[in-house]
Amino acid sequence: MGMLDPVKGFGVTFATMFKKVVTEEYPEVKKVTAPRFHGRHQLNRHPDGLEKCVGCELCAWACPADAIFVEGGDNTEEERYSPGERYGADYQINYLRCIGCGLCIEACPTRSLTMTNEFELADDNRQDLIFTKEDLLAPLLPGMEQPPHPMRLGDNEQDYYVNGPELAKEAQK
Repeated sequence: MGMLDPVKGFGVTFATMFKKVVTEEYPEVKKVTAPRFHGRHQLNRHPDGLEKCVGCELCAWACPADAIFVEGGDNTEEERYSPGERYGADYQINYLRCIGCGLCIEACPTRSLTMTNEFELADDNRQDLIFTKEDLLAPLLPGMEQPPHPMRLGDNEQDYYVNGPELAKEAQK
């Protein structure tokens, strides 16, 4: 070992000592995420406001972290929440367990469950990290009506999924 070995070890330190520091302005300037970023979940709606979730529980079965709880309910003509026979009566995602893998999105047959780019999910209260259906439902857009209400985009659920885009354009006119 030479006498300069200890000084040679500080080479990286001296090389980076005078470089400009890269600082993130995080809370003030939010980072723009990639379009396919896996953030907070969202339960989507049809263009008339009915929920796309039919309470099938496939997302809960697909979840490797057991973070999703779904309990389906039956639609009636007096009280209709989705175009199908059933709807997600109770829907919860536990973000203390969720690993953001997106397998629930892949499992959803109605494209009801998607992931947004919202990534700020930290909290100091554990109960607030268990999101309920009300927290997860997409907001009502203009032209949408708060369920329960009768089907507006067709007579059966096939109209909603097969002819949905055309019926939605007609409804907007």
